[in-house]
Amino acid sequence: MPYRYFAQHLLTGQILAADLPLSDVEFGPELNGPGALRAKLTPRFARTVPELLEEGTCALYVENGGVLRWGGILWQATPEDRTLSLEAAGWSSYLQRRHDIHGELDGRGPYVNADPCRVIRDIWAYAQSIPDGDLGVVVDPATSTAKVGTTAEPMHSNWWEDPVLGNTVDDLVKADDSPDYTCDTAWGPNGTIVRRLRLAYPRLGARRDDVSFASGVNILDAPAVTRNADDYAQTVIATGAGEGRAKVRVIDSVRDGRLRLEHVLDLPDVKGTDILAQRARAERTRRQTRGSVDQIRIRPDHPAAPLGSFQVGDDVQVTVHNEWAEWLGWCRITGWTVHTGGSDGETVTVDLARADSYHYGPAAA
Repeated sequence: MPYRYFAQHLLTGQILAADLPLSDVEFGPELNGPGALRAKLTPRFARTVPELLEEGTCALYVENGGVLRWGGILWQATPEDRTLSLEAAGWSSYLQRRHDIHGELDGRGPYVNADPCRVIRDIWAYAQSIPDGDLGVVVDPATSTAKVGTTAEPMHSNWWEDPVLGNTVDDLVKADDSPDYTCDTAWGPNGTIVRRLRLAYPRLGARRDDVSFASGVNILDAPAVTRNADDYAQTVIATGAGEGRAKVRVIDSVRDGRLRLEHVLDLPDVKGTDILAQRARAERTRRQTRGSVDQIRIRPDHPAAPLGSFQVGDDVQVTVHNEWAEWLGWCRITGWTVHTGGSDGETVTVDLARADSYHYGPAAA
């Protein structure tokens, strides 16, 4: 099914070009990031739509089969020989160009034992409250049990430090016990476009039994299975709350016929030895599982996992069979890039991380 690319003025909402003749198109989302689009356009057409040359003013969209697959902000348009190279990024990239010029997000902070989901919504509300700064991005009403800022050390946003709003969001989703987000775009009522920050806790996505990636089925080429002794350990020394001799500590260790390798797991907020023991055991089990698959290429129309059937954050079972490795495991989808053309036709490069490297509870859809 053919793709359609179109452009829109970010402030007026005017459609600048309803059908852009883009070539060499690559696009896709990412976990806790904006995602990206790269493409080329002939200068002849670009001259007929001068707004396309005004980086930071134009939104680009990808539609396929009546579904908006991607949307974001054009940031760079570079003439190269007989083409114009375009680079765009999802909605959260806008916050990298915005600062807290009032301090404390104009009275929304400081924060003490605050839910990072609330702070993320406050950041977007602040950014979009200033004239010519409203992208119309809707942030999901997710909540979390994570906390930022304490009575002794509140979370501040000081104007004299020129804080970058995007960096603040990055810090809020960095810890293990923090929410996830991704950028999303969809058709709304009456042909409107909904720009959304999908926010979830403890994680985006779900463990999927209805889709899979496998060699000889929908995986192209022979993906590398990476093995690194730096990640391996059959002994985990987990430390929790407390200082000196009063520090809580649990050691989880097994003998497996391999050279003893140790890993320290520092969890300063954990006070109970039972919880600490559970975390130590889970970490030891994870580190004893050898190998990881970081990236694969798939066909987007294969029934095992057609494009649109999975989302950022999902856990999917991956099976690799080639002359180098036999590997089976659960991997978390951290992003993907659709390549709309090329010698292999349309393909999708999927970025993965070992699913057992995450400590999370039930998935949020």
